[in-house]
Order: sequence, then structure tokens, then C-alpha cells
Amino acid sequence: MTAELVRGQNHPLSQVRLEIRVSAGVPVVAAATLSDDNGKARGVEWVAHPGAPALPGLEVSRQAAADHRLAVDLAAMPEAVHRVNVLLALPEGVGGPTRFGGVPAPSVVVTGLDGTGIASFTLTGLDAESAVVALELYRRQGAWKVRAVGQGYAGGLAALLTDQDLPQAVELAGSIHEAVARGVARSVSAPPSRPSDADRSRRTAPSAPGPAPQGTPDPVPPHGSQGSYGGPVPGSSFPAQPDSAAAQQAPTGGPVDYTHPNRRHSTPPPPPPQAPPARPGQPAVPAAGDAAGWSMDERLYNQVWGMFEDLARTTAAYRSAVDFAESRMDKELDQVLSDPRNRLGSSGDAEREAAGAKRARLVEQARAVLDRDLAQLTAECEVVEHALPPAYARWDNPVWHAYRVPTESPMALRLGDLHLPESAPLRVPMLVRLPMERGLWIDSGPRTGLDDSFPDPGALRHLAMETAVALAVRLLAVHPAGEFAVHVIDPAGSGAQALGPLTRSGVPAAPPATGAAGVAEVLGRLTQRVDLVQMALRGGAAESLPPGIDIAQQLLIVNDFPHGFDDRAVNQLRYLADEGPSVGVHLLMVADREDAAAYGPLLDPLWRSLMRLTPVPDDHLADPWVGHAWTYEPSLVPPGSEVLHRVLAQVAAARTKYT
Repeated sequence: MTAELVRGQNHPLSQVRLEIRVSAGVPVVAAATLSDDNGKARGVEWVAHPGAPALPGLEVSRQAAADHRLAVDLAAMPEAVHRVNVLLALPEGVGGPTRFGGVPAPSVVVTGLDGTGIASFTLTGLDAESAVVALELYRRQGAWKVRAVGQGYAGGLAALLTDQDLPQAVELAGSIHEAVARGVARSVSAPPSRPSDADRSRRTAPSAPGPAPQGTPDPVPPHGSQGSYGGPVPGSSFPAQPDSAAAQQAPTGGPVDYTHPNRRHSTPPPPPPQAPPARPGQPAVPAAGDAAGWSMDERLYNQVWGMFEDLARTTAAYRSAVDFAESRMDKELDQVLSDPRNRLGSSGDAEREAAGAKRARLVEQARAVLDRDLAQLTAECEVVEHALPPAYARWDNPVWHAYRVPTESPMALRLGDLHLPESAPLRVPMLVRLPMERGLWIDSGPRTGLDDSFPDPGALRHLAMETAVALAVRLLAVHPAGEFAVHVIDPAGSGAQALGPLTRSGVPAAPPATGAAGVAEVLGRLTQRVDLVQMALRGGAAESLPPGIDIAQQLLIVNDFPHGFDDRAVNQLRYLADEGPSVGVHLLMVADREDAAAYGPLLDPLWRSLMRLTPVPDDHLADPWVGHAWTYEPSLVPPGSEVLHRVLAQVAAARTKYT
């Protein structure tokens, strides 16, 4: 039974391998400091935080999140460590809340590796504080205990670390927030939260009831149901993590509530189309648009995001089950080896084989559940893929053969595909809402990750530019004629070949700008547009813009940054990246960050403000639920395909009629 602690109360710990589960309702930073018998941390190397998440016997999350799982092994702690302080802080510089008094009270639960609760503490009574010591694990006379602390600091993480006598506390706090900001930049934004994520449950065939095998973790939930895994988050999003109370509930079944939170109609949206009924004991038959929404596009968008979340959670449950099996085997082997009689001889070998067999059996059970969920998700993905509209479809989808310039803008755009190592054949479309709230950065730098098949930097830069052109054409194709304009900056003309389909179509507003003068002219014109539109909106005179201002959304493609950019041009580009999306000016930059290394930290805010994509597969993106590292694959045109030319020809013809 879990002991519910109040501030100052302690409780003995019967286990040395623990999980500390944090639920805060909003993204928070989780960190921990180690202290000696005098309560003093000996240096920054005794602090685990998102920038340095692992210490001996301790691991914390790599990003800010509403739910965390901290792994603690007290037996692996250095002998000099007598106290482990668990810290929570609100992230700075990411536009979130600045005081704990304005957010739900965080709760912290200490559990065993099997999820059994040991002690819990809810941090109530906080107000202006933005950082808090939640609890501490401390060693007294050889035994470990947990104490509820709840000491808050209005001065934030810097004040908290200073109070713990850490040298360079202010610098350390700054580096922690910097690491969190980098995590935010790499995360895929979740769609707007629904009214009650706790009620979300996608339709699945009911599974046969029955208890889980003794000693095993909670069973993997059917895909899309609310699992019990909050998961350590290795890198920002951002975002919205599952409610901890809801995460502990068993799957409830029933349709998904995909009600759009920004709609305020008195009547609910129409129900999703009903899939054919499944036979008892069989998975539900997948159907495209199997989610609520006011249009088929919205239903498909919600369904794709549902599949994305389902794959994240079922994989998290599988990984958690494997970790449990490993820890259980380690524990059993430790018990065997603690008896000197079992260290040598046949009895010890038999015990080791038995422990290994139990581990294999648990992993096999978890894999069977994962394979069941993957089979259902794969079937659903195949059905959905063929029903996607052009904005969501791959370039090889037959829907492009019947393409016509649309009369309405879509609600989202496909940037590529995402997949996980456990389910490599299953690709989930990566959709982002329109209009985009962040610019895009196609990283043309050398690869050190999954795909090193482009040893020639020139070939990789060319592929990065082709990726940018494919995205630009997709944006042009899915918007009505005259509602989207493209500008290109190519200072040295190195992207001319990749830009060929775009420039030959005549769709861009002008030929690619070259040289320093061309860069200055385009940036000056777009900066002026942002300034004028912002002033008009602030003054309530949006209809009074000068006649020469193009009110269509603008896309600026920049190749080979920072070549051809002086200090003024760099500042203008940063301004467009920060202020442009709110008034319809979007940035699509092709660059190698190392080329801009001379600017140092000056450009760090620019890189963080853009969503990084790659021209080859790379596992740099994180989901907003459990923080898996997802492999991103760009949406490229198949070799030899003429689809870009056909689409651009129709776009150009429609623009001619529009003007």
C-alpha cells in the first residue's frame, strides 16, 4: 500500500531499485542532485539534469515533460553519496507558465520496478515558486528512507542550486534551461489537446479478460487505449503528456473522442463512419476516417495522430516490459550469487538458466502483444494511406494523378514519415498543422546517424535542396491559387539544378536572388511586410494595408546560409523566423550548422526556432507523449517521376487565371 506523505514526513524504503514518477499537468524539468553526509553536493558532476541525464545509480529525463520516470539504483550510488534530492522546475524561455501557483499541484510517487507504490507526495501550497525540491532519498544508519520536502524557490533553479552550495549554480541553471530549449526544438508538436485525453480510447476488439502472469508488469494495452506508461522522455517537446491518473486506468474501449477543442458549436461534430463489425475475438476492421471531425480531412488528420500516439504507447509498454524482465533476471542472479555455494557448480548454472528462461518468456509475451498491436496498426495504416488527400499523401500516391488546384486550404501538411526500430516496416505520416507555427530547417550537414550513404557533401547538399523543393511544391499545390507565394535566396547559385522544376514553372514571385544585393533586397521586402502587417493588426486596420503588399502567405527558401549574409541580413533572417509565422511569412532554410559556427551562440535561437528535418533517414525527432527517438524520412519524389512538373504546371495555369 502506498504511503501518502505530507511535508516533512519520511518513510522507509524496502527496495534499492526504484522509479520516481512525476506528474505535473504541464511540462516541468526533472533533475536530481547528490549530496554527501554533510548535505553538500561536491560539484556539477553530482547533478543529473536534461543536459547530463545519467549518473551512477541515477537517470533523469532528457526534456521537459508533464510526466517523468526517474530511474534510481541506490545500491549503485557511490559510497560518498548519502542523499538524493529530486528537483522540479518550470522551464524558462519556452513560453510556458512561470510559477507553480498557476499550474496543477505536481505529485511524486516512489515505486518499485514492478510499479508497486511505496510512497507518494503531492506538492501543494506553492505560489510564486518556479523551482522546488520535491523529496529526498537519504541514508541513515545503513538504511535508505524517503522524505517529503516541498521546499520552493521563487528565484528559480538558480536559487535552488545556490542554496545547495553548488559552485557556478547560476551557470549550471542556465545550461539546464538551454538543454531543455534544445529538446523543445527537436520535438514534434502535438495537436491541440482534446477536452479530456483521459477519455480517449480507440475502437479495438475486446481482449479476453484474465489476470496477468504473476510478477509481470501491467499488460500492454490495446493500441490506442490509455496505457500505464508515462515513460522517461529522452529529449520537447513540448508537450502534453498523459494525465497520470488516467494513465493508470485500464482500457475502457469505445470510440475515440476527437472533438476539436477550438470549435465552439452548440452541436457536436458528426460521428465517424462505422467500420464493419468485427467477429468476436478478432481485431476491429480498420476504416479510413475512423475518427470524429467536421470534415474528412479533419477525421483523417485525427486518425493519423491517433495511430502515431498508439504506436508510441504500445512501443513504450513493450520497452517497459523488456526492462522489467531484465531487472528481474538481474535481481534473481544477484540472489543466486549472494550464496557462495551457488557461484560454482551445476546448481548455480541451473539457477542462471532458469533466470534466463524466465526473462525470455516475459520478453516473448511482451513481443506477442506488441506484434498483435503492430498488425492492427499496419492494417489501419494501409487503409488510411490510400484515402489521404494530396496534402497528406506521399508523392507516389495515385491521388496526385487526379490533382486539381484546390479551392480551400488544408488543415495540415505531410512533412515525411516516422517509424521506430521495433516496427521499422510501419511508417506513420508526419503531419503538421497549417498555417505552420515554426519554420523548417533542412540540415545539409554531414550525417553521423543512420544513413551514411552520402559521403560526398555536395551530393548531400543537393538532396537537401531537393527535399526543400518537394516541400515547397507541396505547399503551393495544396493552397488555392494566389494564396501562397514563394521567394528563393540562393546567394551562390549552388541550388540551381535542384530548383530547376520550381524556377522553370514560373511560379516563384521572382527568379532566385543571388549575391549580397539580392539577399538584402528579398529580406528587406519581407521584413517590411512583416512590420506593416503587424502594425495593421495591432491598430485594428488590417484592411488598410498599402496596395503593394501581397496579403498571400509567403514562403522564403534560403539555400547555403550564411553565405552571402552580412550581419544585417542575419538579424533580418532571425526576425523573420521569430515574427514571420504569426503574419504569414514562413522560412524554409537549407543549411549546415557548422557553416555558421563563426557566429557562435548568436544563432542558437534561430536554430531552436526552426524544426530540423533531414534529407536522409535520421532518428532526431521525439514524440510529445513518451519521448521516443523516432526515425524521420523525408517525403521525396520517386526517381524518374514527373509528378512535380505536372503539379507545378497546373499551379502555374491556375495562377495565370487568378491574376
